[in-house]
Amino acid sequence: MQPIALNGYYTLIAATIVLLFGKILVDKIKFLRDFNIPEPVAGGLIAATIITVLYYTTGHSFTFEKSLQDSFMLIFFSSIGLSADFSRLKEGGLPLIIFLLVVSIFIFVQNMVGMGMAAVLGQNPLIGLITGSITLTGGHGTGAAWGATLTKDYGITGATEMAMTSATFGLVMGGLIGGPVARRLINKMGKQPQVESASNNPDSINDTFENANQQRLITANNAIETMALFAACLAFSSLMATWVGNQIDAGVLPKWTKMPQFVWALFFGVILRNFLTATFKVNMFDRAIDVFGNASLSLFLAMALMSMKLWELAGLATDMVIILSVQTVVMIFYGYFVTARFMGNDYDAAVFAAGHCGFGLGATPTAVANMQSITKRFGSSHKAFLIVPMVGAFFIDLVNAAILNTIIALFGH
Repeated sequence: MQPIALNGYYTLIAATIVLLFGKILVDKIKFLRDFNIPEPVAGGLIAATIITVLYYTTGHSFTFEKSLQDSFMLIFFSSIGLSADFSRLKEGGLPLIIFLLVVSIFIFVQNMVGMGMAAVLGQNPLIGLITGSITLTGGHGTGAAWGATLTKDYGITGATEMAMTSATFGLVMGGLIGGPVARRLINKMGKQPQVESASNNPDSINDTFENANQQRLITANNAIETMALFAACLAFSSLMATWVGNQIDAGVLPKWTKMPQFVWALFFGVILRNFLTATFKVNMFDRAIDVFGNASLSLFLAMALMSMKLWELAGLATDMVIILSVQTVVMIFYGYFVTARFMGNDYDAAVFAAGHCGFGLGATPTAVANMQSITKRFGSSHKAFLIVPMVGAFFIDLVNAAILNTIIALFGH
């Protein structure tokens, strides 16, 4: 039966309903609060379940406006870049390097687990990469890019479909395990929830994305100026993604130079912000950037989750289910015993672990949502919110591409 297509207007309405419902669920259900499940994940999973029931009972399914979801994702990553003042990036220092090393080692572990499990189950080891860092650390964008390559160049039938399913599985599990892992670490410390973790002073030091519910005073002019900055980031990212793709197709650039569009949006956001502030002394309105960024993050996650076709997950080959389940367990143990320990075994380390679970299985927006669910109850973690988005949204894609290219060069023939 032909799916019911919802245009951008209806998709946006559905996403906002999902978010509002998710907020009600988290407010009313103690289990969700105790395990720090992000509101978009709570509402999105319920929406996906309802859509699945409709599919099995009536045969109807829905398709949502994908370009709208992509746009909100790009706005979110642009907001990270536009918030990245070089003077603050320097504060990352040694912890940034340590965290990058920790997550880089995990990419190798993730791929070895995936390939090893695939070999044990009698599958092509490259399928282990699809259920490894291609989709779990890389996400849907990286999965789509590599899926086409693995099908065309290495003869893996259905690689793109497997990649999309694996990335969706990771997005859900990354949002589900991050909060509980951090909560267990925090309970060991004996730290108690704060009555109010966000400052009510809109002129306090800007904690980008950290206090998502903090009230911020924004004028129409500030909003328009900020939207112009976002538009510039999105335009640049589109131009660069298209140009690099054409150069790769023409054989001018190697395949490893292909990066997801959101990386270009983030990169240009960093350059644009620091160029304007350093050259023209522009006073960037961080409050507006934060509000637009947080709203886009929530809408992106809601759209991604309600777009899931759970019946496709149910139809996964048993081997993929086994591999992905093992990957989830490995991420839990790695985040708890390795990430937290190397990041200092303190409260900040617990927030780092929640973030790593988010983008180690899902995506950077999931990581930020995980961390927000922790800091909302237990207080700010400036270090984690400075470093995790920077590593998860930018550096790790470069590392992942290098590791995948090396492994495929060694095992692809």
